[in-house]
Order: sequence, then C-alpha cells, then structure tokens
Amino acid sequence: MPPTDAGPAVEHACAATTPDADRPPAPPEQGADGEDTLDLHLPDEFTALFGRTPGTGAARSDDLLGGVGDWGPTRTPVGAFRLVPVRVERDLPVISRWMNDPAVAEFWQLAGEQRVTEAHLGAQLDGDGRSVPCLGLVDGTPMSYWEIYRADLDPLARHYPARPHDTGVHLLIGSVADRGRGLGGALLRAVADLILDKRPGCARVVAEPDLRNAPSVAAFLTAGFRYAAEVGLPDKRAALMVRDRSLRDLM
Repeated sequence: MPPTDAGPAVEHACAATTPDADRPPAPPEQGADGEDTLDLHLPDEFTALFGRTPGTGAARSDDLLGGVGDWGPTRTPVGAFRLVPVRVERDLPVISRWMNDPAVAEFWQLAGEQRVTEAHLGAQLDGDGRSVPCLGLVDGTPMSYWEIYRADLDPLARHYPARPHDTGVHLLIGSVADRGRGLGGALLRAVADLILDKRPGCARVVAEPDLRNAPSVAAFLTAGFRYAAEVGLPDKRAALMVRDRSLRDLM
C-alpha cells in the first residue's frame, strides 16, 4: 500500500527568530505555576527537514534513511537483489503499467494515466527524504516496486506506538508470473535484513498491509515479521507487521 496519507504532504513547523541579532536573549518563559519552562531543541535530523531544495525527479543522496541508493546488492534465494532509487524519466512507464494491473490497483489505488503515478512518485522525490521510492532488481532485471520510509516520521506514527528510527516498507511485485511463488516473502526478508544492517539505529522494520490482502500479510509472516495489531488508518484497516532486530535470528 502507499503511505498512510493519500498524498505524502509534509507538515512543517516554523521557529520564531529574533529580527535583531544583537538583542539579548529573553529570560525563560514561566508556566502558570511560576516554574521556568524547558528550552527544547530539535535534533539535527529534524531541523534538517527544513530548508531543503525540492528535487527534480532524480535519485536523492540526502534521504533520511542513510542513502538507500548506496546500500548495494544483497544475496537472496532467488538471485542478487538491489534497491535502485526511482528516476521518473527512466522508470515511470514500467511503474505506471504495474499500477494499472487490477490486482495492484485494488490496494494501491494509483491506476489511470501515467501522471497519476508520476504525482505519487514526485511527492516523495521532491519531499524531505523520509520516503524513498525504489525499483527492486533481481539479477539486474526490474521486477518490483518498493517504498522505504521513516515510519517514525510518517503519519502512520499517529496510529501505533512508534519508536525513533522505525523504518517502514511498501512492496508490489510487478509481474503476474512472479506472484504466488514465495518471491515476496524472500525479498521482504532480504530487504528487512538490509535495513537492519545499514541502519544500526533502527530496532524495528514495520509494515501495514491491508487486512484484506491475505497474500501480502502471509508474505510478511514468511519474511519473519510478526503480527502486532490491527490498526485503523484513514484509507484502510491494516495489519501492523513488525520485524524486530532482537528477534531477527529467531524468526
């Protein structure tokens, strides 16, 4: 499924600034009980969200996931697999074609002219780097579409007890011939392991497939994810699936 919100718009907060650089700092504000309020500072990772220049449809090197395009290949039971960040001018036709497959359109809801898929991709590529759309290549052949995203910075975090650096995945298998033969489970396990290897601060990989999509839920279970909860999202009832770093060698 696509990200929780239909359009990956980003909520931005603005910090007030002092117009006069020489003005002395104001004394701490006081709450109603007379005690000083805390002077809170956002981590650098969050302040980096602001002031970015929108992209141009090319792969990002400044994403908030540690540079997905630099993760490199990984071995899987079905061949050498690699995530390649999307370039619209190169990849739009094939991704749009996949989105128009009725089995895919039922859950992704991106069927129609290429501009529908282009808008979905562009919102991520021109965003702040919290979601990276990718093609999945097996032995060099594009065969799947992925979105690797910061679940803790996504609207999904409003619907479950998110932890810092939780990383989410969305997946679709492109070809009908590649479905129903265990490919999804094998690749999901490989990608979850890749995330945990490349993002040491991430303790959990999460996903929220539509509860009606039984093959997708089954693929996550096969990949070592556990069913954590049923969650109500704006566009669906979802199964919250979690792959824990602490359990990766047991499941």
